[in-house]
Amino acid sequence: MKKFSKLYFFIILFILLICSCLYILRYYFDIYITKKESNLLNELSLSENITNDNKTENKTEVVIGKVKTERMIKLEKLQEENSDIIGWIEIENTDINYPVLQGKDNSYYIKHNYKKQISSNGAIFLDKDYNFDLPSSNLLIYGHNMKNNTMFQHLLKYKDKTFYTNHPFIRFTTNNEDVNYEIISVFESRVYYKSEKNVFRYYYFINAENEEQYNEYIQNAKKASLYDTGKTAKYGEQLLTLSTCSYHIKDGRFVVVAKKGN
Repeated sequence: MKKFSKLYFFIILFILLICSCLYILRYYFDIYITKKESNLLNELSLSENITNDNKTENKTEVVIGKVKTERMIKLEKLQEENSDIIGWIEIENTDINYPVLQGKDNSYYIKHNYKKQISSNGAIFLDKDYNFDLPSSNLLIYGHNMKNNTMFQHLLKYKDKTFYTNHPFIRFTTNNEDVNYEIISVFESRVYYKSEKNVFRYYYFINAENEEQYNEYIQNAKKASLYDTGKTAKYGEQLLTLSTCSYHIKDGRFVVVAKKGN
């Protein structure tokens, strides 16, 4: 009986050791993959980084009466690798500087990167229901809140009004335009149960059927805002909403809403 207990103890210890080793291996593997993806993204970055040693010109190309910036030209090159890439998002002087994808559903790019490889980081992606042919009223974009400071983790810095003051714009580049969006609201939210009434389900708003729906979204976003940005939007102005997980509450979300600049 004593021998059996001792053997049982060593078996349990061995299993725990194996599990610990697998956990450590997985941890460092995730770090390796994250670093590898970050390096690739840095190489792909559409930012016009200008230094004294290596100055680059912001090339433009005139196409059918409109000007294509260098970022737009680079974006077209990226789309040759993956046609799901629909844009590039950047918040200056932060780690948010990524391609934006749009899949056939809102689950694929939760676990796949921009190269369609399985990744715990996932990708930054646009809601599947956004229609560029309309275009829809609100670019609703999702990204993970990663502990390794990647994807949309830095969005939570907008809890601090000083951070907002120093980073009031979000740059979004597509095939058709390269523009800044001005932030009008930042707020905490959560995914609500179907039974809950009179709550602000920001994640349902893609296209306003009328002015009343649009104004209701803006009013709710402003009301929920952690602080007053002094900015708002009027019917017809294109909106951009960034959403990531937040752990202030179960199923919590952190949201930044911006309007297209003039």
